[in-house]
Amino acid sequence: MKKIIYSFLITLLCIGLNAQTPVKDKELSNAEVFSAKAGALMQKEFIEIGTLKKCKIQVVYFTDLISSTKQSALKFEYEYVSSYSTDTKAALLDPDEVTGLMKSIKLMQDKIFPTTPTNYTEVNYRSRGGFEGGCFTSKGTWSTYLKLEKFDSKSYVWLNIEDLITLYTYLEQAKSML
Repeated sequence: MKKIIYSFLITLLCIGLNAQTPVKDKELSNAEVFSAKAGALMQKEFIEIGTLKKCKIQVVYFTDLISSTKQSALKFEYEYVSSYSTDTKAALLDPDEVTGLMKSIKLMQDKIFPTTPTNYTEVNYRSRGGFEGGCFTSKGTWSTYLKLEKFDSKSYVWLNIEDLITLYTYLEQAKSML
């Protein structure tokens, strides 16, 4: 009888483990999905927009040379250097997300930065692919950042509030090319 009970419990445990939902893969922008398409001969063209705090900003044109379909995106690329290695962090924003980021920057400049919250406060914009841009209060002042990869604490690019003016200019320039 004990063998039957143990066998039953082990079976239930195995069924429960197999029923777990799988861990979600990295979220992808539309441009990343397009550029990773199987069965395509993909051409990538990179156009430099500028650099902000060692973060390179580029417009990328993806062309499937077989089907002649195209997609564009804005790329942020940052090289994280530690004492042991160097790692490149990157994010792609679709054209509609660039517009959303621009609106977010304007709202932060016009409505968020003039305030001084009494409690710790965070404000952020997040893209489909996990890119994040935002600000938070630290000792009564606002700190701003870009985070290129959602689950990577080494992908932060720390900005000053004044850097957002330069970033916005780069975004305007890139938007006209997307």
